[in-house]
Amino acid sequence: MCSTCSIKRKSKVPGVMITQFMEKLPEGMSTPDFTRKPIALTIQEGKVAVFRAKVEGTPTPKVTWSRATGEIHFQPDVCIQKYCEASREHTIEFPKVSPEDADTYKCFATNEYGRAVCTVLLNVIEVGFSMTRELQKRQGEGEEEKPMDLVEKVWEILLSADKKDYERICAEYGITDFRGMLRKLTDMKKEREEEIAEFVSHISSLKHIEVMDEDCATIELDMDLKDPSSKIYLYKDGVMVPFGKEESETMKHCLKQVGKKYIFTIKNLASEDAGLYSVDVEGVNVFSTDFKVPEVDFAVKIREVKATEREDALFQCVLTAPMNDIKWYGKNAPLSNSDKYEILVSEDKLIHKLIVRDCLPLDAGIYAAVVGIKSCNAWLIVEATGDAAAGAKGTATGDAAAGAKGTATGDAAAGAKGTATGDAAAGAKGTATGDAAAGAKGTATGDAAAGAKGTATGDAAAGAKGTATGDAAAGAKGTATGDAAAGAKGTATGDAAAGAKGTATGDAAAGAKGTATGDAAAGAKGTATSEAAAGVKGTARDEGAAGVKGTARGKGATGVKGTARGEGAAGVKGTARGEGADGVKGTARDEGAARGEGAARGEGAAGAKGTATGEGAAGVKGTARDEGAATGEGAAGAKGAATGEGTVGSDGGEDLGEYSEEEQEDDSFEDSDGERVHFHAGLSDCKVIIGEAAQLECKLSSEECQGIWYKDGEEIKPSEVITISKEGSFHKLKIHKVTEEDAGKYKFEADGRKTEALIVVEDPPRFDDEELEAFKSPVTVKKGQKATFTLTYTGQEPIKIHWYLEGEELSDQSNIKLEHSEGYTLLLLTKLQRKDSGEVKIKLKNDFGTVEGFSQLFVLDKPTPPMGPVEIVEASSSVIAFKWRPPKDSGGCKIGNYILERQQVGRNTWKKVGPIGPEAKYRDTDVDHGRRYSYRIRVETEMGTSELMETEDIQAGTKAYPGLLSAPKVVSAFKDCINLSWSPPANTGGTNILGYNLEKHKKGSNLWGQVNPLEEMIRTTGFAVKEVVEGMEYEFRVCAINNSGAGEFSTPSEFVFARDPKKPPGKVLELKVMDSTYTTLALSWTKPREIEGVADEAKGYFVEIRPAENTEWDRCNANAITMTSYTVKGLKSMAMYWVRVIATNDGGEGEIQELDNYILAMPPPVRPRLTDAKIKSFVVVRAGNSARFNINFEASPWPDITWQKDGGPVSKKVTISNTEGTSQLLIPSAERSDTGIYTIIVKNIVGQETFSTEIRVTDEPKPPGPVEVDENVPGTVTISWTASPDEKRDDRLHYMVMKRDSSKRQWLTIGDHIFNNRFTACNIMPGREYQFRVYAKNDMGSSKPSESPKWMISSKKEKFTVNMPETKICDLQCPPRFIVPLKLHNAPQGYECYMSCAIMGDPMPHVTWLRNNLSLNTNTNYHITNTCGVCSLMILRVGPKDTGEYKVVAENSIGRAECSTKLTVTGKS
Repeated sequence: MCSTCSIKRKSKVPGVMITQFMEKLPEGMSTPDFTRKPIALTIQEGKVAVFRAKVEGTPTPKVTWSRATGEIHFQPDVCIQKYCEASREHTIEFPKVSPEDADTYKCFATNEYGRAVCTVLLNVIEVGFSMTRELQKRQGEGEEEKPMDLVEKVWEILLSADKKDYERICAEYGITDFRGMLRKLTDMKKEREEEIAEFVSHISSLKHIEVMDEDCATIELDMDLKDPSSKIYLYKDGVMVPFGKEESETMKHCLKQVGKKYIFTIKNLASEDAGLYSVDVEGVNVFSTDFKVPEVDFAVKIREVKATEREDALFQCVLTAPMNDIKWYGKNAPLSNSDKYEILVSEDKLIHKLIVRDCLPLDAGIYAAVVGIKSCNAWLIVEATGDAAAGAKGTATGDAAAGAKGTATGDAAAGAKGTATGDAAAGAKGTATGDAAAGAKGTATGDAAAGAKGTATGDAAAGAKGTATGDAAAGAKGTATGDAAAGAKGTATGDAAAGAKGTATGDAAAGAKGTATGDAAAGAKGTATSEAAAGVKGTARDEGAAGVKGTARGKGATGVKGTARGEGAAGVKGTARGEGADGVKGTARDEGAARGEGAARGEGAAGAKGTATGEGAAGVKGTARDEGAATGEGAAGAKGAATGEGTVGSDGGEDLGEYSEEEQEDDSFEDSDGERVHFHAGLSDCKVIIGEAAQLECKLSSEECQGIWYKDGEEIKPSEVITISKEGSFHKLKIHKVTEEDAGKYKFEADGRKTEALIVVEDPPRFDDEELEAFKSPVTVKKGQKATFTLTYTGQEPIKIHWYLEGEELSDQSNIKLEHSEGYTLLLLTKLQRKDSGEVKIKLKNDFGTVEGFSQLFVLDKPTPPMGPVEIVEASSSVIAFKWRPPKDSGGCKIGNYILERQQVGRNTWKKVGPIGPEAKYRDTDVDHGRRYSYRIRVETEMGTSELMETEDIQAGTKAYPGLLSAPKVVSAFKDCINLSWSPPANTGGTNILGYNLEKHKKGSNLWGQVNPLEEMIRTTGFAVKEVVEGMEYEFRVCAINNSGAGEFSTPSEFVFARDPKKPPGKVLELKVMDSTYTTLALSWTKPREIEGVADEAKGYFVEIRPAENTEWDRCNANAITMTSYTVKGLKSMAMYWVRVIATNDGGEGEIQELDNYILAMPPPVRPRLTDAKIKSFVVVRAGNSARFNINFEASPWPDITWQKDGGPVSKKVTISNTEGTSQLLIPSAERSDTGIYTIIVKNIVGQETFSTEIRVTDEPKPPGPVEVDENVPGTVTISWTASPDEKRDDRLHYMVMKRDSSKRQWLTIGDHIFNNRFTACNIMPGREYQFRVYAKNDMGSSKPSESPKWMISSKKEKFTVNMPETKICDLQCPPRFIVPLKLHNAPQGYECYMSCAIMGDPMPHVTWLRNNLSLNTNTNYHITNTCGVCSLMILRVGPKDTGEYKVVAENSIGRAECSTKLTVTGKS
C-alpha cells in the first residue's frame, strides 16, 4: 500500500475516529488520539461555555476546531482557544455564549501520520425577548431543518428493536436483503456492546416509548452505571433535548431515577413530538425508540358509566380515523382481553368498546382510552340500584334517563320535573346535578347545567335563572360558579362564566355585566382578570382577557371593543398582538394575531365576517394571520359561525388599549382609513438584569403620530441613561443601564390610545470581570502546601455559595476551610496531595439566577517510577537497545532526565550510566558478547527523583530465532496457481523479521520441496505458488527469518487441489422426516445431482432449523457433515419448527432445500394404550388413610387425561398428577363418601382408552349387639343377635358364628357369610356346655366378638333299671310341616347366599328345592343339604340370574307341605 492511502479505524475512546495516513508507521511514531474528548453542553444564554480535550501522539498533534455551520470567530469577547502546558488540555471557551453559538463542533488532532476527530454538541437555552432574534426566527421559518439521515435512523431503530419486529421495520423502510441486514446488525451490535461496556456494567428491561393516559409518554430502562456521575443525554432525531432531573411544569422533558431505573417523561404531547429518541451515556448510544404519532383523535369520547353490581359495563368511543386497536387503562393499569375485560373493534375500525364483565365494587374507578397522543377518561360507578330507570317517578341511573317526574340520576337526565343528577340533565323543573343539566326550573348541579330557572352547580350550567355552580354555567339569571358560567344575570364564579349580569370569577367568565376574574372571563361589563376573559365591558388583565370595553392583556382574549395585548388577544375593533388573537378590524402582528375583514385560513376559524387563519380565530370582522388566531376548537358569539373550543362574546374584534365606554361605542374606531390612530403592536413586559440595557417598543398605524412615554403615571424625558426614539411607526424607549429604581409600569400614549407594560429588574449574583479573569488562572502548589481561592461578588441577598473540587461539593473539614462574608468568599485548602489536583468551581445562586466561576488546581509531587515491561529493540553481540513507557504520573512536572544504572549479571556492583535525557529509550554499545545485563531506571523532574524500575536480564549477542508461525491459509486455488497467505510470528526473536521461506509437499510423497529460491527469501506475508501440477493435492508450510537465521517451520496447511474453483452444489433431493420425538428430529435426504458447468458434487451438508416464532435460522452442525442423514436434538416439546438442508463444497454453499410444512416436535401418533399387565379392578382403603391409584399408559401426541367418579367429575379434594406416561389419582384422608367406581379416560387425536376400578373406603366394623340362644328342635339351637351399627352403612357387611363346647375348649367356626341376624346350630349334645361368639365382618376385617351366655341341655343320670313295658303299638306318622320357615334374602352380587328351614314329618319327607318353579336338586351351582330335618341351600357366588322366588316342597306318603321366599340381588361387581 502506498503512503498516500488512508486507513480508517476506531479509537479506544468512543466517538473518536482515527485516519492513519500510511500502512506502517515508523518506529516510535504514532497517530493522534484523544485521551479525553469534549463533552456536550446545554447551557443558559450569557453563561461561560468551555470544551476541554486532551490528545496524545508522536509527534505532538496540532489541535484545531470547526463548526458545522459557518466559521468560528476567534475574538476575546466571542471565542478563545487555549492550551495549558501544566494540564496538557486544549480548550475552546465562549465567554458569553449566545443562541448563535449553538451548533455541532468538531475537534481535530493532526500530525504527519494521521488525524483524529470527534464531534460535540453545544445547546443554548434562550432567556428573555430579543427583537433581533425574533426577526431571525421569522426569516428562518421558511427554511427546512435538515432531517436525520434515514439510513442512520433505520439502523438506530433496529439496534434497539425486538427480533419479532425486524420484518415489520424492514418492510416499512424498504429493506429487501434481510439476511444481509441481519449479518450487518450482528456486527453493529457487537461494536455497540463493546462501547456501552466502558460506561455501563448492566442494562436491561428496555421499554420502548409508551403513551400514558396522563397526556404524557415515557421511556424506561434499567441501567447500572460504572460511574454514577456519568453524563446522560437525550436526543430527538439526532438533536439534543434539554431535560430536567425532577418533574416541573416548565420543562417538557424530565428524567426520574429510582435506584437503577431511569424513566424519561415527555409531557404535553403534540404531533411534533414524533421522532427517533435516543438515550446516550457519555456520548455512547445505549437505547433508541421510534415514536410515531398517528393522525387520529376522538370524535366521541368515553363517558361515565353507572352499573349495578354483577352487571356488565360498556365504555365506547369513536375515532376520527380507523385504528386496529387502542390502549385501554383501568385505574392506571393496562387492560387486555380476559375473562374480566372484553375489547371490541368495529369492522370499520372506528368504534372501539371496552366491556367490564360482572361488575363488583372493586371495579369502580377511572377508565381511560388512549390512541396516539390523545386520551380520554371517565368514571365507572358500581351501584346496587336499578339499571336504567326512565319515565318513572323513581330514580334512573342509566346514561339517558329522561322524561320522568321524579328524580333522574343518569348521565343525561332531561325533561324531568323532579331532580336530575346525571351528566346532562336538562329541561327539568326540579334540580339537575348531572354533568350537563340544562333548561331545568330547579337547581342544576351537573357539569353543564343550562337554561334552568333554579341553581346550576354542574360543569357547564347555562341559561338558568337560579345559581350556576358548574364548570360552564351560562345564561342563568342567578349565580354561576362553574367552570364556564355564561349569560347569567347573577354571579358566575366558574371557569368560563360568560354573559352574566353579575360577577364572573371562573376560568372563562364571559358576557356578564359584572366582574369576571376567571381564566377566560369574557363579555362582562365588569372586569376580567383571568386567562381568557372575553366580551366584557370592563377590564381584562390576565392571560387572555378580551371582549371588554377596557384592556385585555391575557393569553387568548376575544370579542371586545377594547385592546388585547396578551398572547392571544382577539375579537376587538382595534389591534391584537397575542398568540391567538382573532376577530379584529385592525392589524395583528404577533403569533396568532388576527386582523381586518380579509381572508382567514386557520384550522378552526369561524364566526367572522371574513375568514380566520389561525388555529382558533373566531367572532371577528377581520382577518386572522398568525399562528394561533382563531376560534380554535369551539369559539362562538360572532356574526359568523364558531366551531372551536372557547367562547367569543363580540361581533367585532378587540384592541390593546384602555378606552371609555363612549370611545368604545364610537364608530370612528372601526375605520380602516387611518382617521384614528391605533396600535399595530403594543408593549410587552420585559425582564432585565440590573446593569444591563432594557428596551420597550410598540408600533402605531401611522408614521406621523407622536406619543408620550410615562412611568408610574409620570412623563418620561430623554436623559443620559434613557433614550426615546422613533423610527417610522415604531416608538422605542431604551434604558442603557437599568437600576432598581427603573422597575415599574410603563405606558405609551398617542392620539388617545394607550398601551402598557412592566419592566421587572432582576439582580442575580455576579462577579467582577477582572477578578473572575484572575480567578481563572491556574494555581500551582507543591505537595503539602496550601492553596487559597478568593472572589468578591454582588447580587441581591440571600445568595447561596457552593465550592466544588472536581465536581464534588466541599464543606468545612480538617484540611478545608470556607469563609463567607458580605460580598466576599474564600476557600482555603491545606496539606494538599497530588490527588487533589483538578477543577475548582464556585457557584452562586439566588432567586434571580446562578453564576459560576472555574479555576484549576495543580499539586506538584515527585514522579512515579517508569512503567514496564521493557521492550527489547535490539540485542546483538555489540549493542543492547531497549525502550520503556513513561511514568503513569510525572507529578505535574515535565520530565527532565531518565537516570540509568547497569549491572552485569554475576557481579554485585551497579555502574551509573548517567542522565540520558527525557526520551524513554536507551542504546548501550558498551557490552560484551554473550554477557547478560540488568538495568535500573529512575525519573528525574524538578520535584525530585522517582523510585526505581529494574529490568529483567538482557543477553548481548545470543541468537534468537523467530518463533513458530500459524499454518498458511489457502486464499484461492487454480489449476496452474495456488495463492497462500500467513501471519507474522508473535515472537520475532528480538529483531525484525527479514523474510520467509516456503515449502510444499505433494500428497503421497515423503519429501518437502523449497518453493522460493534459497537466496531469495519472500519479503511479504503471501505468495503465489505456480509450479503445481493440475489435479494434484498439495500442502504448504512456512518459516520466518531474522538476523539470527530461519526459525522452525509452521504446521502444514490443509491439503488443496491444483484445479479451478468448483461450482456450488444444487439442492438436496427427497428431504424428509424419518422419525421424531419430543426433543429430537431425524432427517434424511438424497445428495444433489451433478450438472457439468452448473453444479458440482456436494462434499458436505448443513442442517438449519427455525422456530416458527423466530425469524433467524440456527445452524445445527458447525462443521459440514458428509452423511445424508442427521438427528436434530434439543427441541422444545410440541414446538413448531421449519427445517432446511444446504449442500456445500469447495465452491461454496448450494441452494436451500426446505421442508414444505413445519414440523411438530413430537413422536409419531400412537393410540392411547394402558401398559400395565395387571390392574386392580377393586381396591379397599381404610377410612382416614390415603388412596393412591396409578395408571401407566403410552400415547402420542400427549393425550388429555380425565378422571371420573360414578360417571361424574371427581371431588375437589382428589389430586390428579399427570407425568409422561403415568397418571396418578390420590385421595388424601379417604372417607366412606369417597367410595365409588373411578374411571380414567386417556384421549388424543388418534383415539382413547378407558379403565374403571372400584375404590371402597371402609373401616373395621363395630361388634353386633347381645347374642341370644334358643332351642326349638332337640339337637339344634338358634343363635340370634342384634345387628351391628355399621350394617346400614356397609352393604358388604356379614357375620361369622363360632362355638365352643365344654369337651374341647376350642372355638370352631360353624357359620360364615351370614347376611341376616340368626343362625341355627346342629348336633348339639345334651350334657355339654356350649358358648357362641358372633363377629361382624367386612372387607377390612372382623369386629370384636359378641358372646352368648353359656348354654347346656342337662342330662339326669339315674340308676339303671330295666322295666319291660308292655308292648304297645304307637303310630307316629304325620304329614310334613315346617317348624322354621324360609326368610326373605337380600344379598350383594358376588357374595354367598345361605337359605335354611326346619321340617318335621314321619315318614321322613322328600325335600325338593325350586326356583321360579324349576327344580334345583340336580343343579350343581347350588349346594343343597338336609340334616335331621334342617334343609339348607347355599349359592356360592350370587349373580343377577339368581334373582327370583325360591320354594321348598316336602312330601311323604301322608301329605305335602310348601314354603317359599324371594331372593333379591343388589349392587354390581
